[in-house]
Amino acid sequence: MNIYQEHILDLYKHPNNFGTLENPTNKFHINNPLCGDDMTIQLKIEDNIIKEVKFSGQGCAISMASSSMLTDKIKGMSVKDINNIKNEDVIKMLQIPISHIRMKCALLCLDAVKGALNDKDKQI
Repeated sequence: MNIYQEHILDLYKHPNNFGTLENPTNKFHINNPLCGDDMTIQLKIEDNIIKEVKFSGQGCAISMASSSMLTDKIKGMSVKDINNIKNEDVIKMLQIPISHIRMKCALLCLDAVKGALNDKDKQI
């Protein structure tokens, strides 16, 4: 378990896919008022495939790590396959126990990605 906790902390300090995209096709902003996590997801979609993805914002170690892992996972995936990703899939990726209180932190990224896919016209 300790190796997974170290991996979470490393992704918190050095997240993958952190930053902004030029000319994203889809974008969504979300926050978690309970702990202060705040995130914007940007996607570049071509032919229903995620070509590029970035996220920006601030948050706890769990939200930053899950965002890093999820953005790595969805690169190259189809929109249809991403819409089939479940909450349990994100929790499983983290490989650490997540308390009920921290569940929103862990799933914020999935909510943001699905928001970007479903509300692109409102969010850009």
